[in-house]
Amino acid sequence: MQSFEYNANPGRVIFGSGSLQKLPDEVARLNLKAPLLLSTPQQIEQAEGLKAILNGKVAGLFSEATMHTPTHITDKALEYAKEQKADSVISIGGGSTIGLGKAISIRTGLPHICIPTTYAGSEMTPILGETADGQKKTRSDPKILPGTVIYDVDLVMTLPPALSATSGVNAIAHAVEALYARNTNPIMCLLARKGIKALAEALPEIVQDPSGQAARSNALYGAWLCATCLGSVGMALHHKLCHTLGGSFNLPHAETHTIVLPHALSYNAPAIPEAMRQLARALPESDGDAIKGLNVLLTKLKVKRGLKDFGMKEADIDRAADIAVGNPYWNPREIERGPIRELIRRCWAGEEARADL
Repeated sequence: MQSFEYNANPGRVIFGSGSLQKLPDEVARLNLKAPLLLSTPQQIEQAEGLKAILNGKVAGLFSEATMHTPTHITDKALEYAKEQKADSVISIGGGSTIGLGKAISIRTGLPHICIPTTYAGSEMTPILGETADGQKKTRSDPKILPGTVIYDVDLVMTLPPALSATSGVNAIAHAVEALYARNTNPIMCLLARKGIKALAEALPEIVQDPSGQAARSNALYGAWLCATCLGSVGMALHHKLCHTLGGSFNLPHAETHTIVLPHALSYNAPAIPEAMRQLARALPESDGDAIKGLNVLLTKLKVKRGLKDFGMKEADIDRAADIAVGNPYWNPREIERGPIRELIRRCWAGEEARADL
């Protein structure tokens, strides 16, 4: 066995149907009196539900969380938190709201309780991505990690099948890159394989029958495992490309991850034979070929495969390639502009992934 290092991230997880009702106990356990509730404009209703569960004992509700965590929104939320004398933040939603919670928490030291309503995984990571002046920058700090995460399956029962699909593939991407991370280890590989398998089996069931609780529960469980991978080991080409494309061209997060993943894997495939074997075993109907397994999964999920469907222009491909190769980062295969440009072109055009990059 190869030598490795393993660091377990601290954090408390409460998982299960109806676990949201344990929120008052968790607030009391942490000796908090005035939590600030955070949501996007679309999820105010769910935030109001938290207020009811807490019997109105909140500092206030800030509902302007938005994609890619722009710093001007964070500044506005910080001002509001100060005015309302908040002693903590509770974020309910996906990556946008959780990102805002992290941004407030790291700047103020306020405890952060997280209630995810998607499979994106930000809740289990000490990573914060923020956008300022059209550039997205990412940093990592153990203090960014939320203290408590409540996974209530009931909250994802109404997640639309299309969003469940892209959010779920976003989660799978975390585990895929964990299999070949520079600092991967046997524990992360176990979690990655289990998380990928749970999601790859559950997501097509959700698309077929959105009301099935067993599939929803398995998907949320898989998402937690995949998120733990994201929070514990370094990511590579796939995540760097998604940050580049999302932050620079204002593309939707989960959809971008879904489109890029099989192509990024195709690029890295020659350098990661063992990871490809592990991934093929975790993906149904792969027939020993991980790229085929991902193509089959995305076909079953009926997702859009082209970035052009989300507003990226063909003229943007060269600039995206320049940004992608501009900031050096670790990847199992050396970053070369020619193949990276072709990878991005295939993502833009919506082509199936092929192992010939």
